[in-house]
Amino acid sequence: MSGGLLMSSPNVVVFTGPTISGDEVLSVLPQARVRPPVARGDLLAETWSADDTAVIIDGYYRERLSVGHKEILWLLDEGVHVIGAASMGALRAAELSPYGMSGAGTVFDMYATGEVDGDDEVAVVHGPADRGYPAGTVALVNIRYGCREGARTGLIPAAAGERIVRAAKALPFMRRSWRELDAAADSGDRDHLATLQRLIGTGEWDVKRLDAMAALRAVGGRTTGASSERSSERSGERSADWEAETALTGITHYEALKWRSRREYAPGRWMTDLDVVNAGRLFGDDYPRLHEEALTGLLTDFAADRGLDLEAYARARLGVAEPAALPPVLASWLTETELAALPVAEQLRLVMVRVWPIWQSEDWRPVVLERVRESDRWHEWSEIVACADEAAERTRGRLAVPPPEICAKIFLRHWQRKGTTVEVELARRGFTGAPELGNTVRRFFALDVQNARAPERA
Repeated sequence: MSGGLLMSSPNVVVFTGPTISGDEVLSVLPQARVRPPVARGDLLAETWSADDTAVIIDGYYRERLSVGHKEILWLLDEGVHVIGAASMGALRAAELSPYGMSGAGTVFDMYATGEVDGDDEVAVVHGPADRGYPAGTVALVNIRYGCREGARTGLIPAAAGERIVRAAKALPFMRRSWRELDAAADSGDRDHLATLQRLIGTGEWDVKRLDAMAALRAVGGRTTGASSERSSERSGERSADWEAETALTGITHYEALKWRSRREYAPGRWMTDLDVVNAGRLFGDDYPRLHEEALTGLLTDFAADRGLDLEAYARARLGVAEPAALPPVLASWLTETELAALPVAEQLRLVMVRVWPIWQSEDWRPVVLERVRESDRWHEWSEIVACADEAAERTRGRLAVPPPEICAKIFLRHWQRKGTTVEVELARRGFTGAPELGNTVRRFFALDVQNARAPERA
């Protein structure tokens, strides 16, 4: 699904729906990847490279969660050019232009200058994708623009335009159909309303469409005319004009991985690859071994990059001088058996694995996920996710899922054994603490209750 204007050109992904059709996008950007209106998680579900371009035109408001600001900032920080126009894109661009998102067109200017400020200004009710997202209502920004153009050209008196805008603004966006606008308008303004409907319908006063097409043409000119120049200017670094500060994003590669692997495994039921890993962390007796092996592999690579063996690397990172044993604060990460039986080098390795989130920013999940996919546990742990969803559905309304802190307390009974601690058992499975465990358990709570009751029914 890679695209681009040339094989070596960056990809361009356009999110659109009722404002302009996919065919219209491809008439300007023939190799663009056309996507439906953007919603929460859709940007993270795409595969991006530095210098790609995301063009956000349309986005969801009500049926699905709207695209998040942090998602866009994450793309900007990855070196992706993000351009907004016409609708949701114009709104987000006005909000995020200080951080590198680019806006295009009149609607963007309306938001950026404060002339308009509500989501409802660009919102429309539309039909399904298989019918081409036919609009059932008219956008308020189109009415504003049309009335302004009408006053400029003499086709609609300025006073009549002001009255029409006021009447449209008073209606909820889902009721701004031409029929309801006609009923709401002053009787003397209905001919002017008909003029507005005709010229928005022809596209002449459809400012959302005009802005969208202008944005696409600008992208086309930039990608075809400036690609090689831009690449040489960048010299391997992101342009400051497009960069967002990492601290603002709050989005990690883990979140992107989650959204990209999301799939509907049964009608109305979804899981991600990381859900499968979580099932293993909670219920897999052999998961701690897999986790330890994966992170040990990462540690070995880190050590080799510095020209050290694993013990020397661990001592340097943990501040333990050779040949000293572990101080109590580090020994607390080991079980009684590990402290009694393992050589110090092995103890150091285990401590490094278990305190990973504290000292190491490298995300372990992709490496562990790769190992899980290759193991014979993948199908088994996928089935656990499906069973958990089935149990939750079956007990809906009859079993209350407690808050995360209670879920964690209840679930920790599985890992209670002599010679270990809660902290060690959480760390063996990659949990940073009880709060993370509790949030993970919530999806599996009904299944855990079902499993606990199973012996009673036998």
